Amino acid sequence: MKIELKEVSIRELTQSYTDSEEDGVVGFDGKLNIRPAYQREFVYKAKQRDAVLDTVKKNLPLNTMYWVDNEDGSYELLDGQQRTISICQYINGEFSLNHRFWHNLEPDEQKEILDYKLMIYVCIGDHSDKMEWFQTINIAGEKLTQQELRNINYMGQWLSDGKAHFSKTNCPAWNLAKDYVKGSPIRQEFLQTAIDWASENKIEWYMAKHQRDSNANALWIDFQQRINWIKTYFPNYRKEMKGLPIGEMYDLFKDEALDSDKLEAEIVILMKDEDVTKKQGIYQYVLNKDEKHLNIRAFNDKQKREAYERQAGICVSCSEEFKLKEMHADHITPWSKGGKTIADNCQMLCAKCNRTKSDK
Repeated sequence: MKIELKEVSIRELTQSYTDSEEDGVVGFDGKLNIRPAYQREFVYKAKQRDAVLDTVKKNLPLNTMYWVDNEDGSYELLDGQQRTISICQYINGEFSLNHRFWHNLEPDEQKEILDYKLMIYVCIGDHSDKMEWFQTINIAGEKLTQQELRNINYMGQWLSDGKAHFSKTNCPAWNLAKDYVKGSPIRQEFLQTAIDWASENKIEWYMAKHQRDSNANALWIDFQQRINWIKTYFPNYRKEMKGLPIGEMYDLFKDEALDSDKLEAEIVILMKDEDVTKKQGIYQYVLNKDEKHLNIRAFNDKQKREAYERQAGICVSCSEEFKLKEMHADHITPWSKGGKTIADNCQMLCAKCNRTKSDK
């Protein structure tokens, strides 16, 4: 491993800067790959981006950046992508700073920025060295997500194609599923969700299996099938549908003959039920009837005390006497059979009898 310190002016850095689907993100007269496959997307917010340019305009030092020398006249940006793109976008006229675009600056102001020197550590080493440096350097700063870290280990055409589908601003996956999937494409959360669904939560195994594939078409098709399934059987969209475990639901019920009208009618009733405190869980409940998804409202302390006094501390199941703290509130008529969480429907059971009833 060899590391050299190099000074690069912003004028040199931004020469022939391009950001396109065809050519990727390049600068330094086309010799610097600003976004190699293992790099994240541009995630800086406007405040962070402006701070970079403000530092340059004040001629204060930016943190050192890291490049990899490919030993063929080209370089890869190892650390400093967010700062580099912030600078290039400003010079390219893509945003203003303090209400002044690049073209609004006086020639002497432009020259001062273009002459600004960036400090670059240029590293020479093999692929494993490069990946080790990348992970070490990126411990600080904008913390990498789990999926961004996974991407480092599974580079290749499959990952590049997958990122085109799932990891770009306004990518196909976001346009299709932004109302159903939580997270941000550029932070790799859509890609992680798609792989998680396709692999039944064996993400590393799936990425290792497909790393050498020429494309990610199978993953994209699988993702579309799952989203189209949820849209078909639950066509009346509600905000509670965002973040549903669609992958698990699809795997369990994709072969079932579901009636979307009956599902919707049941959903309407449950949405109005005050005892259902977790509305998102309704969608899983109408499929598998497991009440754990609903978080049925519990009896409050006043209702428990009233039932306890009414029973004189006697468990209605085993007829033994217990202290209040040793007993559990229970629905006399189960919620599933129409029983409500009200005082008249509350009974107190000892812990053993409550557990025995729950296990039935």
